[in-house]
This record gives sequence, C-alpha cells and structure tokens, in this order.
Amino acid sequence: MAIVSNTIGYLDGDVLLEAYFAFDDAITERRPAVLISHAWGGRDDFVAEKANKLAELGYVGFALDMYGKGVLGNSPEQNSKLMQPFMADRGLLQKRIKAALYAVRLLPWVDDSKIAAMGFCFGGLCVLDLARAGADLKGVVSFHGLLGAPDNLVTNSIKAKVLALHGHDDPMGSVEQVFAFEQEMTKASADWQLHTYGHTMHAFTNPKANDPAFGTVYQANADKRSWLAMKNFLAEVFA
Repeated sequence: MAIVSNTIGYLDGDVLLEAYFAFDDAITERRPAVLISHAWGGRDDFVAEKANKLAELGYVGFALDMYGKGVLGNSPEQNSKLMQPFMADRGLLQKRIKAALYAVRLLPWVDDSKIAAMGFCFGGLCVLDLARAGADLKGVVSFHGLLGAPDNLVTNSIKAKVLALHGHDDPMGSVEQVFAFEQEMTKASADWQLHTYGHTMHAFTNPKANDPAFGTVYQANADKRSWLAMKNFLAEVFA
C-alpha cells in the first residue's frame, strides 16, 4: 500500500480553488470519494491528514477549498472575516461547495456514483448545506458543525443520509438549535442520526483546541468515538 497525495486546482466561476487529495495506489478499481470541508481557518494540515486517513480506508479523500488557493486565516478575527460572507449568503456557500463536488467526480480514481462529504465546524455546516441543496450524495457527516438552517431555500427533501456528531456542551450549538435541526431533518424526510457526546465542547476533534472560554476544547474520547461512528456510517452508505 502506498498513499499518493497531491493538490489540484478547480474553479467556482472565476475563483481559483485548490484541493488536497489522497488515495491508495494499490487499489486498481474506482472507489468511493469523501469530500472534506475545512473549519473557519481554511484548508489546512488538519483536513489534509483526514484525507490521508480516508485514503488508508480505501477511499479517495478530497480536502476541498472554500476560500481560494492559498487563503488561510491566522487568527480568530481573520477566520471570522473569511467565513462571514458565506454565513451571510448561504447561496454563495452552496455554490462554492458544489464546485468541489463537480471537481471530485472528474478524478479518474473515483466511482462517481459513490460520493460522501464530511466537515468540521464551519465545514460541518457546508456539508449539511450540500445535502440541504439536494445534492446527489450517499451521505454527509458533520463533526461539531454549525447546525442553523439556511434562509435561501426550503429543505423539502434530502437525498443523502445525514450523521451529525455533536458535543453536548458546545456553545455554538444550543439545545434549541439541536432541536430545530432534528425537526428540520425529520420534515425533509432525511435518514438522519445525531450522536451527542457528554462533557464535550466545540472543536472536540482538534488536538490544538484548548480555549474553554471560547468553547473550543479537544476531547480525546469524543474524537475517537466520532471517527468510529463516521467509519461505520461510510461503510453503510457505500455498501
């Protein structure tokens, strides 16, 4: 087994984006692909590592880019400035992540009938919006994602299966927001699951998260449990 990785440019209109992808070149046939949507800071080493891990599982890992080639935030203020246009215009967000879905389908190693998406924090919201927009996906996984529904479309029917992995003590996902998300998914006739981890805050999968005052704290048990839940989910949706 040898994991091969590289970057690839793709476009959303006239915006040049750059994804990181990885796959196992010992596999000769086309295989499922998993989009990975980054947190508010941009496409970084964290999501590249997830792409590598997905490649080890036999998938093509495709760490997409929401902001533009080389665009990364270096502080909460910069991160917020990068994310805000997409939070203010969910149509822009949906268009941008659909460009990644189009790009991954063109990769020669990908079985384009078997695509899923996963995301972290802001990225969790992005993949949920991809499902809400009716994208033809097998499933989406949100890790400590923002759950608020978009205001630019009515979620009538969701094709993708949905798995939301949430920290009970996440200040960015209140009990009211979780309940509204459950009601939204049910109304949309989605095949949905919500796993809630006790004593767990936002960003629980990120070992660098250590800011209780801001609400972002790494939680090793929730990190392990959520990754296992995702593996089981992908095995199910790609079966």
